[in-house]
Amino acid sequence: MYNKIKTRIRIFLWIFIVSLIISGLTAFPIQTELIFFHPFWQSDTFVGQSYPGLAHFLENIFIAVTETNKKYPQIFYGTDWLAFAHIVIATAFIGPLRNPVRNIWVVEFGMIACVMVFPLAWICGHIRGIPVYWRLIDCSFGIIGIIPLWYVRKLILRLEISPINN
Repeated sequence: MYNKIKTRIRIFLWIFIVSLIISGLTAFPIQTELIFFHPFWQSDTFVGQSYPGLAHFLENIFIAVTETNKKYPQIFYGTDWLAFAHIVIATAFIGPLRNPVRNIWVVEFGMIACVMVFPLAWICGHIRGIPVYWRLIDCSFGIIGIIPLWYVRKLILRLEISPINN
C-alpha cells in the first residue's frame, strides 16, 4: 500500500509540475499566440457572433499587445519573468517528489498560492478593467490547481501514518 500511495503522489505531482511549466511557457510568445488565434474571434466566426463581448475584449488585447510590442517591446520582459516564476515554482515540487512527508509544506504552499489567485483576479482584474468572465477563467486556474494538490496532501497524510514510514 505504501508504494501505491507514493506512486499516486508522484503521478499527481508530475501532472501539476508539467501543467505549471506549460502554463508558464505560454507567457513567452504572447503576440505569436494572439496572431495564431486572431482569426477565431472575428465577427464572422462562432465566437464573434455568439460572444461579441468576448470577441471585442480579445480584439482589444490583440491591438494592445501588437502596438505595445512595436513601440515598447521591453515591457514584455515582465511576462518573461512571469514564465520564469512558473518554472521556478514548479521546481519546488521536486522536494515532495523525493520525500513527500518531509516536504508536505511545498504542497500546502501550492494550495495557498491557488487560493491567492482569487483575490488577485478580483482586485487587480477590477483595477485593470478585466471583464468578469475573464476573471472567472483566471480563478479556474486556482481551482484546477488546488484539486490535485489537495489530493496529494491527503495521500501524504496517509503515507505519514503508514507503518513503513514510521
